[in-house]
Amino acid sequence: MLSKIVALKDLVQIVNTARISGQSIVFTNGCFDIIHVGHLRYLAAARSEGDMLVVGLNSDTSVRLIKPENRPIVPQDQRAEVLAGLACVDYVVVFDEPDPLALIMALKPGVLVKGADWKESEIIGADVVKAHGGRVVRVDLVPDVSTSQIIQRIVKRYQ
Repeated sequence: MLSKIVALKDLVQIVNTARISGQSIVFTNGCFDIIHVGHLRYLAAARSEGDMLVVGLNSDTSVRLIKPENRPIVPQDQRAEVLAGLACVDYVVVFDEPDPLALIMALKPGVLVKGADWKESEIIGADVVKAHGGRVVRVDLVPDVSTSQIIQRIVKRYQ
């Protein structure tokens, strides 16, 4: 499982080798703070778009830049390990920046996947992927399921 969690420099070599052998590389990213059914369905849908799914995971530092102050709930090493334990995920790479543009530029995936709550024009890296002949896929979200909603229900229940 932990062998699925790789540094970017190693992942670039893995992805390049896979691409040379004709595999299609799919990339997605997120915080994946409290894994729920929405995440699982999203990742399974992403994996179905190609031969290898790479997940860019926002580090704790990165999450603090883009989420409310109480996040992340789960530390990055644990979030990475849970993602790596999913059969649909081939590799996990942790990044510190607020967005995955540097990862996308380094990996040059053939498919970039984001949730349908993002307009394609707002998806970071979409232009990079398309410039290399790739495509962008937007996956429908599971209604009424999100980490924020789960946190709110927990807080409300135990107040």
